[in-house]
Amino acid sequence: MHWAYRIAEELISNHPERETFVCASGISPSGSVHIGNFREVVTTYFVVRALQQLGKKTRFIFSWDDLDRFRKVPKNVDPSFEQYIGMPYSEIPCPFRCHSSYAEHFERDFEQSLKAFGIVPEFIYQNKEYTSKRYNTHILHALNERVRIYDILMKYKTGEASEEERERFYPVNIYCENCRKDTVRVTGFENGTLGYKCSCGHSNTVEVMEATNVKLNWKVDWPMRWMAEDVVFEPGGRDHSSETGSFRVSSEMASKVFNQEAPLYEPYDFISIKGTGEKMSSSSGNNITPAELLSVYTPEIILFMFAKYNPNAAFHIGLDEDVIRNYTEYERFRDAEPAHLKEEIKVALDLSVVTPRPLKSPKFAQVASILPLVNFDAFLVRDVLNRTGEAYTIEVVQEVCKRAEFWLRNWCPEKVIMINDKKNLKYYETLTDQEQRWVKRFVEILEDGCELSEEEFMRKVYDICQVDDPKVKRNYQKRLFTIIYQLVLNSNSGPRIPLLVNSIERERLIALLSC
Repeated sequence: MHWAYRIAEELISNHPERETFVCASGISPSGSVHIGNFREVVTTYFVVRALQQLGKKTRFIFSWDDLDRFRKVPKNVDPSFEQYIGMPYSEIPCPFRCHSSYAEHFERDFEQSLKAFGIVPEFIYQNKEYTSKRYNTHILHALNERVRIYDILMKYKTGEASEEERERFYPVNIYCENCRKDTVRVTGFENGTLGYKCSCGHSNTVEVMEATNVKLNWKVDWPMRWMAEDVVFEPGGRDHSSETGSFRVSSEMASKVFNQEAPLYEPYDFISIKGTGEKMSSSSGNNITPAELLSVYTPEIILFMFAKYNPNAAFHIGLDEDVIRNYTEYERFRDAEPAHLKEEIKVALDLSVVTPRPLKSPKFAQVASILPLVNFDAFLVRDVLNRTGEAYTIEVVQEVCKRAEFWLRNWCPEKVIMINDKKNLKYYETLTDQEQRWVKRFVEILEDGCELSEEEFMRKVYDICQVDDPKVKRNYQKRLFTIIYQLVLNSNSGPRIPLLVNSIERERLIALLSC
């Protein structure tokens, strides 16, 4: 059984009378939201899809933690933004002067990316929720339960609890009304009123039920929101999933402080950028965003990459030769007879569908191999494919060409192979007499085989290296193709021979090979 349906069936079993299943995810807009964060959202999305397929009503919520404090200036943000450290993301100016705030800039960018995947959750902005005073009753409750909360937190820490520290503990952050930073010390709490003093020198008291600048600490805030939204499922990163991690602590907080059962939880592992092995991070700038990945991959392939792995399985995102491998794998599964596929793969493909009936499209590897030879002209790519018996609309070809060109120019420029502008006589002279005879025979087939089908043409080409030993024949054939690529492209590899022949004017190809 696919993991999304396993989770969905467990939820239905746990809540047999429930009418609507609230499934949650959330991210802090600390910087460009990367493809590792995407796993948070897509895990919930797949479970929601599975619940819907099983006939259940769902509510898919996504919380932007934009009242969190700004902790670190990302690489792609001006270093001068260090002045805003300690302020909420929602109150920091947009670093690129195109949105109303720092938070909104990164939120809108990610929300737009999600639309390409058909993922449209209900967005909840925690800055608005807190400043609307929606949570104030729960904040007051947490402050009244602060000793109990302290004891729960200390159970999961190695340090010793102390009466003095317990008396000074308050499970809230306060943003100073003067400097708007959280460099604040609570000086007292009595009769629903908090007193505080900020490092900027400002001090004040605030009635909790009227406060718009008080936020619960993370491990109290999370279970409070489970209660507020009646959440039954939420995934979390590996860092939250340890024996002493946030989920374990927040689960106990939910039951003992908020009288709420913790949701079913699915831990997910991190995604790394191939070659670094590092965890992606919005605040460090070490990331690939969904928008960047969409410049190379279709939404369906990206979704399939996430759907085929269990959430607790780590994997890396590569933009080198991995692109060809990932496309080829997806295309093979997509075009296979469903009866020949494993159940998990069939479900992963189904969960990855963005449009009900995607148009037939050419294989990415084919297009990427042709594009440089026709000067990145999508119309010529379509003509080459047509000559090999594959007919596609120009719109579909252009879409594949756009992604293939972006990949070639930005990630694999070494694959931008151009046709030689003159004969490679120096290389030809290194060939053995037998190899030179192969080339001459190939030229003869080109000259005489204009009307041959691809199958007939290739049968004649394969027979050039005719020997009795099949293994030797295969090695000879590989060698012949390498020689052709060298003489035509100055490379050891290239597109399939029929594509090569149809990508270049026959007279030009014959001229390059007639040494």
